[in-house]
Amino acid sequence: MISRFYPIVDAGVLARRRVGVADFARELRAAGVTLVQYRDKDGSPQDVLRAAAVIREAFAGADCRLILNDRADLTVLAGWDGVHVGQDDLSPADARRVVGASRWVGTSTHSDEQVRVADAGCADYVAVGPVFATGTKLDAEPVIGLDGVRRARALTAKPIVAIGGITRANAAGVIAAGADSVAVISGLFVEGETVQKVAEDFLRIFG
Repeated sequence: MISRFYPIVDAGVLARRRVGVADFARELRAAGVTLVQYRDKDGSPQDVLRAAAVIREAFAGADCRLILNDRADLTVLAGWDGVHVGQDDLSPADARRVVGASRWVGTSTHSDEQVRVADAGCADYVAVGPVFATGTKLDAEPVIGLDGVRRARALTAKPIVAIGGITRANAAGVIAAGADSVAVISGLFVEGETVQKVAEDFLRIFG
């Protein structure tokens, strides 16, 4: 069973907003988050491992699954619970060989055909998107919309994580379209509100 709410700690976003990884992670923990991904597209392996250790410490003793973006090898070294790979990263099968059977492997998809391939493979969940326009990734794929989520739902029985432009205002509609979970990055930052409060709101939406 995958959590309905899947916040992503993005190193680049935090750096631009001058927010520390430890503070951000602590707010997510305080909100009661049970699934978190850390993504750092530019950092060195040492940078990633340092941040992973900080996040793991923030969630020590909490019932939270920690997923590392891209790096299956660092997932094992950090003692995290799973890895998420994109279309240009290791294949889910290769990631599985690195992390083993007990850890999760998630994969990103951006088209119906990619969903079909992911469905036939070993990934534990399939991410689809971007559902809505997003400014988080400069090289973002074309928007798939809620119709793309519905098509993905028809193509796989695996848990679907929807990502891209998801906010408190549209999250329930994304779940209604067939997603099992929503991944949120920039939607966690709302002027005048704490990350903890926004995260709590997301969790409240899903009951």
